Amino acid sequence: MAFIKLENVVINTAYIAAVVLDGETSAGESSVSILVAAPNLPQFQKRLGSQFVPSYEWLEFTGEAANVLRDYFSSFNHVVDLLPHYQHSVAM
Repeated sequence: MAFIKLENVVINTAYIAAVVLDGETSAGESSVSILVAAPNLPQFQKRLGSQFVPSYEWLEFTGEAANVLRDYFSSFNHVVDLLPHYQHSVAM
């Protein structure tokens, strides 16, 4: 488990469900969006009779925060890229 801090927002990376690196706001500004899965607390579920279903919320970042997130989630130190953008050439 790790935490990332962007300005006044701290996110537990264990609850990140998805990241969109190349988003765009309605104003045309480049953005990075993070889908966070927030678990419901068991003590409240018993009172409300609901099942354990997390709620999801998209957080959208622009400007320098988006650039830092894009770098973080593009780094091989943090994410394994299964389809890299470069091609390996094999000399025979």
